[in-house]
Amino acid sequence: MEETKTKAAQKSLLSRLSGDSYILRLLAITILIFIAFSIVLPGKFFTVRNLQSMAVQFPEFGILAFAIMITMITGGIDLSIVGAANLAAIAAALILTHLGGDGGMSLSLVIPLAMVAALIVGSIAGLINGFLVAKVGITPILATLGTWSLYTGLSYVITGGPAITTTQLAFIGNSSVVGLPIPVIVFALLAVAFSIMLNRTTFGFNVYMLGTNPTAARFSGINIDRVLIRTYWLSGLVASIAGIIFLSRANSAKPDYGASYVLLTVLIAILGGISYTGGVGKVSGLVLAVLSIQFLSTGLNMLMLQLSGSSKAIFFRQFAWGGLLLLVMVINYYSEKWKDKRASEAA
Repeated sequence: MEETKTKAAQKSLLSRLSGDSYILRLLAITILIFIAFSIVLPGKFFTVRNLQSMAVQFPEFGILAFAIMITMITGGIDLSIVGAANLAAIAAALILTHLGGDGGMSLSLVIPLAMVAALIVGSIAGLINGFLVAKVGITPILATLGTWSLYTGLSYVITGGPAITTTQLAFIGNSSVVGLPIPVIVFALLAVAFSIMLNRTTFGFNVYMLGTNPTAARFSGINIDRVLIRTYWLSGLVASIAGIIFLSRANSAKPDYGASYVLLTVLIAILGGISYTGGVGKVSGLVLAVLSIQFLSTGLNMLMLQLSGSSKAIFFRQFAWGGLLLLVMVINYYSEKWKDKRASEAA
């Protein structure tokens, strides 16, 4: 009896795993990248120090990828995430420098105040995006491209150009809890929260429904405007969390920090299986895409420096990102084609 239950559980697990072949292929590619660099760079890549270094790096763009993911599932996109993140970081830095200096407020008060201010700024930025998309009816790519310019320009107006330096949040970017860097813990908590929200809540169902078929969503009684506004608000909120990580890692806030992260997060989302037409995407795919990009970036940097000792790794890394994306897309195309052929033959 016990053996029968065990076999049934194993069969159930295998059926669930085989139900999403894309995630399995992406998992295999991620593991292969990690193993390949561990072999090519013995004693350098697969070390505790390097793993800790990578763990501190990827949450910066990994957290922003969640903001891109949630908007892409609705069939839209948020190109203003970096602008909103930097504006939130600048708001926090201003409070820390003006209220937390010598003779100012206690750090136990000013740090939470600065973080709350950053979250409020990100939320307002997201609500503006949601209003423009849902109420005004502007196409998401145009609306958020415009607000990206708006938020970035406002950041330059506030700072005058130079970065605002503060080290009062450095403990977030450089500290660890039970051996795990705090940015990784934040990334993991967001992954769990998004997974529960998208798979276990009515809002998550509405987001997928809206991305799959907006007309059917409207006729089924879903308040599309409310879903869109909440989605873009959530994107802005997540961007502000990334802004806090920016500030804690760089010990400064500036308008042009992470300028390349928008394209990188879009690449991660597509690589992770989030459909640009909406309605499709899983948190597990996004997390695997973030890890594969980080493994590839770090491995190539170390390899190019070892071979040539130059900075060419930066340019080759972007080439490799595009190559990885194309490779996964080609594998998926032929895999689906082979699956359809087998299905037609079976019929």
